Amino acid sequence: MKYLPAVFVLAFSGTAWGQAGELWFSFGESIISNSGLGTNQAFGGGPNDFKLDNGYRFGFRFGFNQGDHFGHEIQYAFNHAQLDIGGTQTGMHFHQGGYNFLYYLTSDKSKIRPFGTVGLHYDDFVPPGGAINNGSQNKFGANFGGGIKVHVRGMWAVRLDLREYVTGKPDFGGALAGASGALWQTEVSAGVGIGF
Repeated sequence: MKYLPAVFVLAFSGTAWGQAGELWFSFGESIISNSGLGTNQAFGGGPNDFKLDNGYRFGFRFGFNQGDHFGHEIQYAFNHAQLDIGGTQTGMHFHQGGYNFLYYLTSDKSKIRPFGTVGLHYDDFVPPGGAINNGSQNKFGANFGGGIKVHVRGMWAVRLDLREYVTGKPDFGGALAGASGALWQTEVSAGVGIGF
């Protein structure tokens, strides 16, 4: 019993941030480039008749540390973008899930932890009026980027992320044609998390 206060001090001190697991909530912006999805016209249409425009995103990340400088994250994000059809915009969303490997520049005991990351993900694109597994289409891709995590106090921390996602473009079962290249999505987000 005489060691119990010392255990609590170490468990909740700022120097003991080296947690095994982390749970994060993030909110930010999805900036879409090379966004032309193609056309639904058999003749005379262009690759930008249907375009995906910028929007907001929110998501969850579960991370766990492996040693002083390595970590892993599993993530889910909801992206609400705008589908531009000949200048008329309507809301469209896509779900994003994936795995990322993280390399930290500082040890897991540090208060400030800059990191680089690379990973694999999938997007489930849901057209207006559609639903998951009812008109939606999955596309796989890769992502890379970096960020910083800052321990605030106790189990609480904040983070900033800047990531680039490269994904195949949806054609919704062949309804769209004429798109070229990959869809690029830039994530700019901030989040709050807990360590345990």
